[in-house]
Amino acid sequence: MNKRRKLFIALGASALAMPARLFAQKPAKVWRIGFLSQRHLEFTDADYYVGPFTQGLRELGYVEGKNLIIEWRSAEGNSERLPGLAADLVRLKVDVLATAGTPAARAAQKASGTIPLVMITVGNPIGDGLAQSMARPGGNSTGLTNLTTDLGPKLLEMLLAMVPKLSCVAVLVNPTNSSITMLLKHVQLAAQKVGVKIVAVEAATPPEIVNAFAGAVRQKAGAMIVSQEALFQQQKAQIIELAAKHRLASIGGYSEYVEAGGLMSYGQNIRENFQRAATYVDKILKGASPGDIPMEQPTKFELFINRKTAKTLGLAIPRSLLISAAKVVE
Repeated sequence: MNKRRKLFIALGASALAMPARLFAQKPAKVWRIGFLSQRHLEFTDADYYVGPFTQGLRELGYVEGKNLIIEWRSAEGNSERLPGLAADLVRLKVDVLATAGTPAARAAQKASGTIPLVMITVGNPIGDGLAQSMARPGGNSTGLTNLTTDLGPKLLEMLLAMVPKLSCVAVLVNPTNSSITMLLKHVQLAAQKVGVKIVAVEAATPPEIVNAFAGAVRQKAGAMIVSQEALFQQQKAQIIELAAKHRLASIGGYSEYVEAGGLMSYGQNIRENFQRAATYVDKILKGASPGDIPMEQPTKFELFINRKTAKTLGLAIPRSLLISAAKVVE
């Protein structure tokens, strides 16, 4: 046997003797997402918003417990807790941060300027300094906006259609949310044109919501615009109860407000935002730079009306609103 053949045999034998683990496939990457919300969420598939987000991720191949870990954090309506929760997620070295609401996005962006950030619902990302532009957000952030600042005039229009003789309308705002400040300005400009007085009633906590309604009644408001705010979403049952108690016609920005008993809502389908956010996460995990991914603006807005609530308030729903409504809750 020549030397070359002996060498080949020796190499083959040594290869067979190598531990099998050296030939095993490399373990699949397990991605870690940090999710931060100001308001209470259930963090299960059954949740009205979390469900579409996790479903969207699964459709793209990301499954919790398999190749995905989601670190869920909620401030339970207390915005002062957001910076600490954001810092906690940064310490966990998550691959992507996802946030629900403007205050949560702001806290996440301050906590880290390098971890990619997907903002799911922000009202005025450019005005709030969260993005440089819609087409090129820049930095480490991108996401989807709910354009809360531009809907004010339309919300007032819907209320006036339902209650034509309104002379004073209250706007429930959270003074800690700068996006809502812009909404108020837009409503006031629209109201001046039709001779309606606008009064702002502020609330940053559940007890303050009670005081805000009392203030609206004192100022003889006949209706209320409930701004798109995480605290107000969380406290929708309280707000609906107070509106009924004081017999105030009200309009919110999310369909769940009407489904829970509120009179009207007008806005985009926020559930779609949460599902679409999964595609942003996917792009980033595949190597895209968040600052180069264009932000999305809503193009479709839906009107929801609760017929039972209208009847309780003694209001006849005008045909113009019935024709425009995407859904009338019986």
